[in-house]
Amino acid sequence: MVKIRLQRAGKKKAPFYHIVVADSKSPRDGKIIEQIGTYDPMTNPATLVLDKEKTEKWIKNGAKPTDTVKQLIEKEA
Repeated sequence: MVKIRLQRAGKKKAPFYHIVVADSKSPRDGKIIEQIGTYDPMTNPATLVLDKEKTEKWIKNGAKPTDTVKQLIEKEA
């Protein structure tokens, strides 16, 4: 099963996330299929960059976003 989820990057106590499409069985920071955006919660307000075309394509093809990513997509819309 394919999921749209966050992949953590950044330093300790300074998170930065890539929004990626990955197999649900792969580890959080493991192999990905495609990167479709970024999320930086450390800025004020939080910065979200999302490729809407790729996101819609993957959801249409059956990828399920995690709860957190679903909230970010709704906030962006």
